[in-house]
Amino acid sequence: MTPLVSRLSRLWAIMRKPRAAVGSGHRKQAASQEGRQKHAKNNSQAKPSACDACAGMIAECPGAPAGLARQPEEVVLQASVSSYHLFRDVAEVTAFRGSLLSWYDQEKRDLPWRRRAEDEMDLDRRAYAVWVSEVMLQQTQVATVINYYTGWMQKWPTLQDLASASLEEVNQLWAGLGYYSRGRRLQEGARKVVEELGGHMPRTAETLQQLLPGVGRYTAGAIASIAFGQATGVVDGNVARVLCRVRAIGADPSSTLVSQQLWGLAQQLVDPARPGDFNQAAMELGATVCTPQRPLCSQCPVESLCRARQRVEQEQLLASGSLSGSPDVEECAPNTGHCHLCLPPSEPWDQTLGVVNFPRKASRKPPREESSATCVLEQPGALGAQILLVQRPNSGLLAGLWEFPSVTWEPSEQLQRKALLQELQRWAGPLPATHLRHLGEVVHTFSHIKLTYQVYGLALEGQTPVTTVPPGARWLTQEEFHTAAVSTAMKKVFRVYQGQQPGTCMGSKRSQVSSPCSRKKPRMGQQVLDNFFRSHISTDAHSLNSAAQ
Repeated sequence: MTPLVSRLSRLWAIMRKPRAAVGSGHRKQAASQEGRQKHAKNNSQAKPSACDACAGMIAECPGAPAGLARQPEEVVLQASVSSYHLFRDVAEVTAFRGSLLSWYDQEKRDLPWRRRAEDEMDLDRRAYAVWVSEVMLQQTQVATVINYYTGWMQKWPTLQDLASASLEEVNQLWAGLGYYSRGRRLQEGARKVVEELGGHMPRTAETLQQLLPGVGRYTAGAIASIAFGQATGVVDGNVARVLCRVRAIGADPSSTLVSQQLWGLAQQLVDPARPGDFNQAAMELGATVCTPQRPLCSQCPVESLCRARQRVEQEQLLASGSLSGSPDVEECAPNTGHCHLCLPPSEPWDQTLGVVNFPRKASRKPPREESSATCVLEQPGALGAQILLVQRPNSGLLAGLWEFPSVTWEPSEQLQRKALLQELQRWAGPLPATHLRHLGEVVHTFSHIKLTYQVYGLALEGQTPVTTVPPGARWLTQEEFHTAAVSTAMKKVFRVYQGQQPGTCMGSKRSQVSSPCSRKKPRMGQQVLDNFFRSHISTDAHSLNSAAQ
């Protein structure tokens, strides 16, 4: 018998033994929020109950992990969860905590928000530093956030600094980071802390979520655990993926039932002595090792506890004929019906995916498609060419940001030009319609909208410059434009405009941007010379690259 088969056999034998009920039994739900917090603290190291009917799923269930406060919007679910998907004893939980934290201490990335949280002694400043980082990291990669975070904390190092800033300043610094409502809500929250809470951040996950605008369950838990040491678990995309693989949960993690199960597991696992480090370690593991498509299982500190990995080994042995008859590892065995946490029947185990079988996410609804026409209106100015920008409404998509005058799509180019010219004249007065040129298009995808911009340009030459504009509009130089509160989509539009100015044909890299570029075709003799030098340059470049490697 090979060592692997022997190990799996022993594991199966242990798991088939009857489980004795552990813990002190069913505790009454705390009658108040203060009672729930005390209940969580006293039970953070308690063994999970043997209540298989709903263990780890519902906070009100006596067998649920201690300290998991019920969210008001949660639906009380009655469902059977196999013990296969749970951590069932203290030894297993302790091993998971220890292995993960030891790995984190050695492998964690050096990130500016982590340094601030470790070095800052003032609790309010520490919580603010964590808050900013967690908001920026929502839907945004770490590499992108670093520079934004550094610039933000240099400009507004305290809650009071941010509270005194203008929304225009916030939008300007946030420009390019996406999901712009995050910055606005962050400032609203800072103002509330300063004006209504005496400058002190709420100290628990429950009060953070209750009192601060834009702070949801995850952000509240991250701030409370990292800044204040509250033993509360968190679940973001990275943590959800780790937990789904460790406990072989193949169902859609965004569903209500699976989400509640994951929050229960996170609360059960969080280390009461180092909750902030533990939560960051779980996120770090998902971001760097237990990645969505190419996980590095050999580098995983909790590989021995991972049911997804055990399933891979089992399937490999079965495929090779090393296992026959009943399996040598535990499998899910729900009492009745199909387990709601396992892989859906419509998507059974895929041998080619390995651990990536977990979780299987539901297909996302494609973004709806919209079209609009936008125009870069330029006029000469004392400090160089100026372009017209108008401000978007204070609510909705890209609220409060600046953009080029735009109108919704019209069914014909004639109607499109007419509508766009009327919009331009609303801001800048009478304009020559004959100078309005179509330059190309830009496709930019927001979170739920795929927006195609038809890009037009209109340069005012030989006319008296427009010096006054209505409220909500302003003229900016090109340098001012690049530092203004404008979206990435508008920067793409401006690159198309720049590339189509007389005498220029800018070839800047841009995704999904098309712009016709008029260029005279060279004469035949020039083509021959160009082709000759191009082939030699290409060969020389290849030789240099090979030598460098």
